[in-house]
Amino acid sequence: MNKYELALVVNAKIEDDARTATVEKAKEYITRFGGTVTEVEDWGKKKLAYEIQKMSEGFFYFIQFDAAATAPAEIEHRVRIMDNVLRFLCVRKDEA
Repeated sequence: MNKYELALVVNAKIEDDARTATVEKAKEYITRFGGTVTEVEDWGKKKLAYEIQKMSEGFFYFIQFDAAATAPAEIEHRVRIMDNVLRFLCVRKDEA
């Protein structure tokens, strides 16, 4: 099992419950592909460096998880088509 981090930028113009549902859906994808979520960091609403889909703000979430090497590709494939996710990035964390 490798350690990974999934960064999500979620649409700031949606309701709180829809935003929570979006993060829960991402966590569900992680567990579906054999991963275990270890930590979820909510950084709150931040100004974006540039506009994305005519939005200048977004909610930032960082989800740490352990998973097999094949899981991140499957998770990215599913997160890419989620409606309220403006940007995402999944990276492997170093063991240091």
